[in-house]
Parts: sequence; C-alpha cells; structure tokens
Amino acid sequence: MADIYVGVTDRGWYENLRALRAPDEVNFWRPSADRFRALNPGGLFLFKLHYPENAIVGGGVFAHHSVYPLDLTWDAFHERNGVDGLEGMVKRLARYQPALRSLDMAARQKFQIGCLLIEQPFFFAADDWFPAPGWQQNIVRGKGYSLATAEGQDLLRQVQERLSEPARLATVASPAPRYGEPVLVRPRLGQGSFRIMVTDAYRRRCAITGERVLPFLEAAHIVPYGDGGRHEVSNGILLRSDLHTLFDRGYLNVTPDLRVEVSRRLKEEWENGHEYYALDGAPVSPPERPADRPDPTALIWHRKELFAA
Repeated sequence: MADIYVGVTDRGWYENLRALRAPDEVNFWRPSADRFRALNPGGLFLFKLHYPENAIVGGGVFAHHSVYPLDLTWDAFHERNGVDGLEGMVKRLARYQPALRSLDMAARQKFQIGCLLIEQPFFFAADDWFPAPGWQQNIVRGKGYSLATAEGQDLLRQVQERLSEPARLATVASPAPRYGEPVLVRPRLGQGSFRIMVTDAYRRRCAITGERVLPFLEAAHIVPYGDGGRHEVSNGILLRSDLHTLFDRGYLNVTPDLRVEVSRRLKEEWENGHEYYALDGAPVSPPERPADRPDPTALIWHRKELFAA
C-alpha cells in the first residue's frame, strides 16, 4: 500500500476546480468502475496532468473510493466533479468510454463510474507545478510512492514547500523520524463524501426498511450540521427519503439500542401515519464496521433535542 498516490487527470478538470472558491472536497472520478486499493484513507493523493504538461498541480487527502451511478455522482458533488454540468460530464466520459455515445441520456446517467473522494484539496499556480519523480511514460492512470524511499520523501517535500501553510500536511503523510509507518489523519469529509460514504457503509439499503432503490435513499445526519454535527459516517443513517424527512422533523427516532421510535404526534398533528407506526420498535440495521455505526451520544442528542415524543 502506498503512502502517496499520484493520479492522472486532464487540465480542464484542474482548471474548473481551481476556479472554485476553496472547495472542501472534490471527486477525482474515473471513467471505469475498477476498484481502487492503492492508498489508505488519510493518505496524500496528488493530481498530475496528462501530456504535454506532465506536472503535479495539486492534491488533497484521500477519504474513500466508490463505484456510483453518474447522475447520483453529479447530485452529490455538482461542480466539485470538475465539470460545468451533468451533460458536460457525460460528454467528457464519452471520450474514454466510446460506448456511451450509443446510449440515450437516461442510460448514460445510470452509467457506473469510479469516484475517488478527496478532502481538503489544494491547487498550485502554474509557476509551482513540478514533475513527478521517477515517472515513466507508460504510466496511464497513476503511481504510488512510499515514504520509505527517496522518491517518496522528495515528493512530500516538494508539496510542502509549495503550500502557503506547510503545517497543513504535517499530519497528512509525515514520515516517522527514521523507521516505522507514516502518520495518517482522519479526513474531514464534505457533504458529498458524507453522502456516498454513508450510502456505502449501509450497503446501499435503508437502515429501517431495507429499500434498495438508490435514488430514494438519503444520508441523514443524526445531529444536523447546522447544530454542530459533523459529516462523519457515525453521525449518519441511510434512510428512505420519506423516513429521512420524518427523522429530521422529529417524528422518527432511532434509540441507542438501534430500534425505531415513532412519535405519537405524527397522528395527532397529521391524522395519518399508519404505515409508519407499523415500524415502531423495528430493528435498525447498522453498518458492518463498528466505527461506522451510529454514535450513541448523537442518538441521545437527537431524541432530546429533535424528537417529538
């Protein structure tokens, strides 16, 4: 597993993103659905342009890789995909996947692409671009580097020298004094990454009903972002869109022992809700990884502050 990975992209992607005002995340998308296993979350991911520039032009912290439908990828990241619109994204994809040209627009939007979620991105001005060390002409998609090698150390040094705040990378991929593994940080997620990572953590199924139609599923914050909740998987639950609305408005709750709780006020205020009361007491299916499961402290906060008991 590499400590630093340099991925190849085109200049249009770089220029569109550099023109944005300090994006907190970007999607380094790929036209294929191949899995990406070259870098652990928290590792340093750098952006390198194709020929003729052949230069590293920025980077960020790698958070997650997913294979996601094109239209939902656009919904999650919008212009942080490095394109102006969904139609433009389809056209750019068709450069690498000619088969897309024979599909209608609806079919194109369902096309599965690879999404590498990059947090806290940075982009260099042209004067600060530099070549990737040890790069070979036959490398098409990217290359990993180890901080145990001179190439990896040189790459990290050049990146740090070009940042206005060198400490920004001090804990992203800093080498141990002489031996040992580099120290990686936990990426701070943006909204789009939160959405995709919660969706994947719950195996693309509603935590309450098991619904699997992806466009109907939404990543709900347990503690809303506006109330200090973070874009973290443990502060999220994947819910069917109607259940998400009820959860956000306090008519639905999830207890710390992962059971559904439906407010009596749903019937009192709306004279309806029979299908939802049938869910009262039902178990909630959590993610497989313990670190991704709903934070009990956040669930207690939701019941105290939002739930209309």
